[in-house]
This record gives sequence, C-alpha cells and structure tokens, in this order.
Amino acid sequence: MITVLNTADTVGARVMMCIHGNAGFGKTLGLRELERTSGEEVCRVTFRVRPTARAVRYELFETLCLPGEPPRHPSEFDRLLKTALSERPRTFLVDEAQWLNGEAFEYFRYLWDEPATQITIVFVGGAGAHTVLRREPMLSSRIFIWQQFTRLTPEEVLDVVPLFHRVWEDADPADITFADEQAAHGNFRAWAQLTAHMRTALERTGRLRPDRDLLRWAFSRLA
Repeated sequence: MITVLNTADTVGARVMMCIHGNAGFGKTLGLRELERTSGEEVCRVTFRVRPTARAVRYELFETLCLPGEPPRHPSEFDRLLKTALSERPRTFLVDEAQWLNGEAFEYFRYLWDEPATQITIVFVGGAGAHTVLRREPMLSSRIFIWQQFTRLTPEEVLDVVPLFHRVWEDADPADITFADEQAAHGNFRAWAQLTAHMRTALERTGRLRPDRDLLRWAFSRLA
C-alpha cells in the first residue's frame, strides 16, 4: 500500500507529511497500518475548530501523559514540551487538519524546527486540508510528501479488494466488479461495510465464496 511506503519514508526522514481526501477513501485504514507497523510511539491528536497555541500545548501535555500540573507560563510550557519531545522518537498523527488555523500550524512548526526534538508529524484531513495547509507557506514548504486519497479505479478495486479481506480472495473478479458498480463505487469505507455483510452471509449460508445472490442480499443492507 502506497500509504505504508509514504509514511515509512516520512518517519525515516523525521519530517512532515499531509494525507488528505474525502471521507471513505481509505485514510483511516492507512493510518491504522502506520500505528501497527511503526515500531515507535504513535500519538494521535485531534483539535476543535481553530485551536490556539495554548490549546495545542495542553493537548500535547495530555497526550504525552506528562506528570504534574501544566505550566502556567508559555515559555516554561514550551521548554517542558521540547524536553519531552527530545527524549525519544515519536510520530504525531494530527487528525482533522482542515480545522487548524495559522496559530496552531505555526506552533507545530515551532516544535518540529527545534533541533533536539525527535518528531514526525503527519497531518490528516478531509478534502479541505490540502488547501488550508497551502495557506501556511512556512509550514507547507516543509511538507515532505503530499498524499491525496481518491476513489479506487475499477482496476485498483480488482487489485486491492482481494488483498483487503479473505472473503474476496477466491471471489470471481466479475463479481467484485459487479459489487463495485452496484454498491461500493470505489469507496473503501463502502467496501469495508460490504465485507462485513458478506462475512455474515457466508457464515449463515455455509457458502464458500461470494455470488450474485449473496451480493444482492448485502446490497439491501447498505443505504
């Protein structure tokens, strides 16, 4: 999976990356794979709309499980965070990046620019995340990889779906194409839902692989 390779390169270079795209196109699955295979601490953080630098500080304090009370003064707080982030390598997944503003982005850049810190930052967001990040030239110029998630093409569906779950390993390629045309439409989240229903159908019927009847039953459960 290209996401695994891109995130591995980003972590290896200790840089920043932006993953963006509409909901349901596979971002979550890619990030779960990163968390599973990273080999280092992966911290996922999410903020409300337009967080201040103060909010970022407090969120990082909680995420890092730092002892004691948060410092009251920004300079003292910054020293504490930079010290903690220098102890060992970490990867931060900053989710819903399209909600961040210039102040929050600038604070992440400030921490990453500190020579002693050992952090990789992966900004993750919807279709607007790319646009929001591009408005911050000091940060966007430091993005190592920009990866956009889009709908799977029919060819990609035939390549990816049989690898996604054993339910589809022995499925007829024509049935996979049929399922994509009728229900999934290249949307990875839809394929995940369809897979769950197909597992139920196979267990209840005792059949060994998907067929058109089972697919139509599964379709009836999808919105």
